Amino acid sequence: MSLAVVHSRALDGLDAPEVTVEVHLANGLPSFTLVGLADTEVKEARERVRAALLNSGLAFPHNQRITVNLAPADLPKESGRFDLPIALGILAASGQIDAGRLADLEFAGELSLAGDLRPVRGALAMALAARREGRARPLVLPEPSAREAALIEGLQVRSARHLLDVVSALLPGDAAQTLPVAAPWPRSPTAPRWGELRDVKGQSAAKRALEVAAAGHHSVLLVGPPGTGKSMLAQRFASLLPPLSDEQALESAAVLSLAGRFEADRWRERVLRAPHHSASSAALVGGGSPPRPGEISLAHHGVLFLDEWPEFPRAALEALREPLETGRITISRAARQAEFPARFQLIAAMNPCPCGHAGSTLRACRCSSDVVARYQGRISGPLLDRIDLQVEVPAVAPEALAALPDGEPSGVVAERAARARERQHRRQGCSNALLDSNGIDAHVAIEPGAAQFMQATSLRLGWSARGQHRLLRVARTIADLAGAERVGVGHMAEAIQYRRVLSAG
Repeated sequence: MSLAVVHSRALDGLDAPEVTVEVHLANGLPSFTLVGLADTEVKEARERVRAALLNSGLAFPHNQRITVNLAPADLPKESGRFDLPIALGILAASGQIDAGRLADLEFAGELSLAGDLRPVRGALAMALAARREGRARPLVLPEPSAREAALIEGLQVRSARHLLDVVSALLPGDAAQTLPVAAPWPRSPTAPRWGELRDVKGQSAAKRALEVAAAGHHSVLLVGPPGTGKSMLAQRFASLLPPLSDEQALESAAVLSLAGRFEADRWRERVLRAPHHSASSAALVGGGSPPRPGEISLAHHGVLFLDEWPEFPRAALEALREPLETGRITISRAARQAEFPARFQLIAAMNPCPCGHAGSTLRACRCSSDVVARYQGRISGPLLDRIDLQVEVPAVAPEALAALPDGEPSGVVAERAARARERQHRRQGCSNALLDSNGIDAHVAIEPGAAQFMQATSLRLGWSARGQHRLLRVARTIADLAGAERVGVGHMAEAIQYRRVLSAG
């Protein structure tokens, strides 16, 4: 048979559309042509496939014209995932394996020159797409990728280590040997890599703000002089969050798999991403050609920590506005568009001024009021308006710091936050930070005195309607932590204090 068809999948954002690899052998001048909007990585498959076949003891049709078509032709193809389908197509077209067995399987894998199979990016995205489409065809993947894809229940995944393993399963008649079923990575919990909240001495107000943020899925801005524990607090915030559900863990792992950042021993652990302040806008929100997920998507269902917040490029910070509201990011380019999830919790930290000591009682600030205003003005009002909690992290004298008792361990705080989250999900089906305007009207029961207090404060400080809605969500979370059915004046007063460190005007 001179024509063979092999099924595979490409990557298009978080989707994995099906790709048909058609291989045709014909008489004529010897050549190896690859068509179908293939990227440079895919075109280089010609050399890898040729060497892999020869070094595996298989025949390569040197004296024939080889044409490989990757359909659909208008879908961009990238990476080395099509090495294995192309090699199998050549073998089937030349009669070395049973072409009829290819119709019931999907293949992806990069080949070494010796024929070994190397893992590919996006194995989880491929498996999710296959399950979503209801495909009954098993996936055949390199062993590490197969174990990753096997995390998706209800899908058949076969693993292979070498090209010859796949060839043995596709031999005609009874000579075929069945490929082993891939075993998923174990779901046993591992020791978290975050420290204990009690490691941070003092800073009770900041710890309380992190507890409120963990209970209601709120974003936080920590403002204070250098060395007061802002980074320590942010790095320990993930230890206050509840465990990921199965669906959340798979969504997070699928995005990490696209970027090649999936860690099998950490796949049920919340992600903490902390990019350097020199990160570009594309690095934060995603970009490139083809579009790749950025830090906000890699932190999906996790924590995004931005230290030295005003030092980030202005364009990069402004690009965070829409994802903070919608939980998704759409990357549009002239040739294509991709959408990635970005439901993260933002923890930002900054100094109050360039020297870092504005308002400190331990060291005098050398910045003028204009310099301080310009420095804080690097954070735009619309972006600051989207931050739920602003908390000051003051400097503490060394002698006072040594005398402070140890605080509560992370487990105790996380337990209170988990109870508050359970109360929210029973009442409205989501965390308070995700409530829309209708949800706020329906589920944020507020006492008359608290409502009057909020209106008077908002009028005096000139807060926007968005700011008032975020204030109500935070107050509702504080009431949930207290076990209160209605938002009282005390809950509202605490919520107001969390929006007065910096001015959004």
